[in-house]
Amino acid sequence: MQKTRSLEIMVGFFIVLGFAAALFMALQAANLGSFSFGHKTYAVTADFDNIGGLKARAAVKSAGVVVGRVRSVVFDPETFQARVTMDMDAKYPFPDDSSAKILTSGLLGEQYVGIEAGADDKNLEEGSVIRRTQSAVVLENLISQFLYSKAEDGGK
Repeated sequence: MQKTRSLEIMVGFFIVLGFAAALFMALQAANLGSFSFGHKTYAVTADFDNIGGLKARAAVKSAGVVVGRVRSVVFDPETFQARVTMDMDAKYPFPDDSSAKILTSGLLGEQYVGIEAGADDKNLEEGSVIRRTQSAVVLENLISQFLYSKAEDGGK
């Protein structure tokens, strides 16, 4: 009887441990593991001609450090650009003239927004717009440009 009871407790412990591990993996896969709720942030926006496969909740990085998260990606029908809204961690102030690029981790990895700090004395704040942007480099576009240029050259 006692042996059965201790076995049930151990099985229950391992089941709880398994659920905790699954929750951890789900948070990591959804990029929700690095920001805690109630964290002070400020929202900034940037407009891009091409965002590739950038999605909401993607990381915003500077010098390899996660400094924010993409809140939303919407299409602006007036400018025909993608407007990316980012929640920046308040402990990382960036100069007002900072630039934003859409980058890829590795050759086929996930996309993120890279922030390059400027030199302005004034910092980005809630509602600021990052004006200097560089769109995503889409692998399919590069391949088609290469093939098109080879076709023009006659395959030489």
